[in-house]
Amino acid sequence: MKVLIAPLNWGLGHATRCLPLIVRHLRAGDEVVLAGDGDSLLLLRRRFPGLRFYRLASLHLTYSHHNSQVGAILRALPRLLRSARQDQRLLLSILEQEHFDLIISDNRFGFFIPSARKPSFPDTRCVYLTHQLLIRMPLGLRWLEPFGQWLHRRIIRHYDECWVPDFEGAANLSGDLSHLSPLSVSAPTHFIGPLSRFEFVQPEPMPDAYDVVAVLSGLEPQRTIFERQLKQEFAHSTCSFLLVRGKMAEPMMRVVNQHMTILPRIDDGQLAWYLLHASTIIMRSGYSSIMDLAALGLLEKEKRGEVCLRLVPTPGQTEQEYLATWHR
Repeated sequence: MKVLIAPLNWGLGHATRCLPLIVRHLRAGDEVVLAGDGDSLLLLRRRFPGLRFYRLASLHLTYSHHNSQVGAILRALPRLLRSARQDQRLLLSILEQEHFDLIISDNRFGFFIPSARKPSFPDTRCVYLTHQLLIRMPLGLRWLEPFGQWLHRRIIRHYDECWVPDFEGAANLSGDLSHLSPLSVSAPTHFIGPLSRFEFVQPEPMPDAYDVVAVLSGLEPQRTIFERQLKQEFAHSTCSFLLVRGKMAEPMMRVVNQHMTILPRIDDGQLAWYLLHASTIIMRSGYSSIMDLAALGLLEKEKRGEVCLRLVPTPGQTEQEYLATWHR
């Protein structure tokens, strides 16, 4: 089977949760081709340097400096729609060059074959990967949630299937986001279980460990604001502190300042080791981060009081605010 996998470049979470899908298909003997843009594509290419790839249109999204992202999202809507149309044109161009049996779009809204062109590619199945069947709105705009649902359903109905990276039953990780009304989408929906970057990774034993490990990701300027806050908080702490900045394009340079170590990025095996040996872990409450913590057993360890997890939502990012509250 020939598979094309395309994650959205909105932070690194969409790319990291595609890693186990890529490994599964490679182990099954399938040919995998990557598609994407920005840091997400760079992450996948570094992990799988031998795979071919297509570069898609870049979004260049940014968040607001403030505690509401409604304005930023509304301003980004024309860019998202433009990008979706570009994605569709690029996908059709790719399919004119080579055949794919399966196309997996992780929240790339336009990465599907339109119905008018479907007869030209009858053997190609398009899958939409998402954990947000419910689009959360800010408290004052909850009345808009039905519209968000309607809009997302219109996107999903263009795909042959919708895959939800979570458990179907009550013991799940995404809560209302995928379980409140999962059957309301307009494509066959399947819960495929959580997807974590650590699924096929063994912790790589390191000579050191840190009391506190912070892993950053997400859109600017909120990523930088969060980094600045953490540096100030731990500047005079006696705890050993590792800060992973989540910067894929920066040179690999290790900065050590007294008790603080700063890295632009880190291999998954090393990150797993540091997370498993930390007493405090600080992350954004993005869904991919939560799946990673679950894969390492850290959510259960927190329940037993063996580790402190600080899940900090991006201000105004309603999905992360919900997940932080729900897991707390």
